[in-house]
Amino acid sequence: MMDETFKKLEKIKQSLSEKFLERDQEIEGILLALLSKQHILLIGPAGTAKSALTAELSTILKGTNYFHMLLTPFSTPEEIFGPLSLKHLAEGHYRRNTAFKMPEAEIVFLDEIFKANSAILNSILTLINERLYFDDESPITVPLISVIGASNELPEEDEGLEALSDRFLLRYEVKYIQSEYNFLSMMKQEPIHSKIPSLQLSELINLQKLVNEVTVSDFIYEALLTIKNALGNEGIQPSDRRFKQSLDVLKAKALLQGRRTVQLEDLSILQHILWENFSQKEAVYRIIMHYTENSSGCSLAEIEHEAEEIYDIAVRDLSIEAGMEAIKKLSSLQKTVENLKSNDDGIHAEKNVILEKLTSMRAEIEKSRLDFQ
Repeated sequence: MMDETFKKLEKIKQSLSEKFLERDQEIEGILLALLSKQHILLIGPAGTAKSALTAELSTILKGTNYFHMLLTPFSTPEEIFGPLSLKHLAEGHYRRNTAFKMPEAEIVFLDEIFKANSAILNSILTLINERLYFDDESPITVPLISVIGASNELPEEDEGLEALSDRFLLRYEVKYIQSEYNFLSMMKQEPIHSKIPSLQLSELINLQKLVNEVTVSDFIYEALLTIKNALGNEGIQPSDRRFKQSLDVLKAKALLQGRRTVQLEDLSILQHILWENFSQKEAVYRIIMHYTENSSGCSLAEIEHEAEEIYDIAVRDLSIEAGMEAIKKLSSLQKTVENLKSNDDGIHAEKNVILEKLTSMRAEIEKSRLDFQ
């Protein structure tokens, strides 16, 4: 039964990637947030499919309550937590009718999350962090799994929103589509994607239980300590809570790859966890990749051979689907090459040659599809 669930999860990930171009990392991040019961923040300009991706997710997850709200400085508690119950008010109790509102939702999408007024944000903070909602001063445990927050920008340091921002363990900077080929495919509503399978709440809960069973070796703990010290040397000091919570995401990452043990390569997800502002992103990425590079054991020769096979298939099959699959695989190989160690001048030069070759292959595949159309 679980094998079927894993296949379904992989199909969901693949189908979403086909529908939302250049959103592979964000899609993986949302799935990891669901599996680890953590929260995720998508930062980027309007029109980058942040809300569309989340809305699609709400149709995939069956048996869950979904709540979506665009926050503004004028948002009211009634919009988020529900109107006051007149019946209970007549009896002297200050209670709300929370039906179809945030306190009864498993999945929550809060657009422009940093724009709400302080009174609402304080209530949201308690609900997100402790999974509690205080109704008539009585704490009620909420069924919340994950909050997906969206914002055009990170809050300024003097806005008093650091606590709320810190509750979002996973953080992604969402950009407009970069590839000209993907942009034209999006404009033409290509590719024709397959129907996305649904995932029942019970299946998600079972997957979350399996996440808890994934093991973390002492080697991984030591690697985390090394990363913590390296970040400290750069003046970057993520909180102890952030490091502790990252273990759940690392376990989810391993499970998503079909493994029951966290491996060194899973630490790559920390590049979306351990930075606090955009100025830290590059240093965090560099340090994380330093400790995960070469974890796949691939050599440059093996990568070049694999790229040539991918290119040959794409040349023979001029379909849009084959072209997109080839571009996706070549992009993945490019990232692998970029992350390989290159302290030696000879290896560094070879890396550059391979990267140029991969870039050329991608460009030729994109051009052949445009010419073919």
